[in-house]
Amino acid sequence: MFVRQERIAFLLLCFVSVSIIATTFILSGIDKSILASDYTPRSDEGSLVHLEGEIKEVHTTKTGGHILATINGTAIFIPATIAGEVVLHEGDYVSLYGLVQTYQGEREVVLNSPSDITILPER
Repeated sequence: MFVRQERIAFLLLCFVSVSIIATTFILSGIDKSILASDYTPRSDEGSLVHLEGEIKEVHTTKTGGHILATINGTAIFIPATIAGEVVLHEGDYVSLYGLVQTYQGEREVVLNSPSDITILPER
């Protein structure tokens, strides 16, 4: 009887693992524009947002290698883990997706992947 319970537990674990992998694969293929809302200063913390506009300022942090930018008055944070794959300049017109968070009392949009930002043709 104990062996049967182990087998059932093993099969259940396999089913859950396959389900998680399948869900991750399916969600990674979904276009973020379907899930994201346009950013506003009232966007909820943790929500996926879309923001488009001209980069007014951009610089790399002195420590950590993160990129900080400003678009339409909104702070953008690009973590060092992906900053090396992103090249931005003041005046670039971009479209981006990120998560809203508050850092030291200020709202910002945080990117999670280099594919979250696209440099658009000049306007």
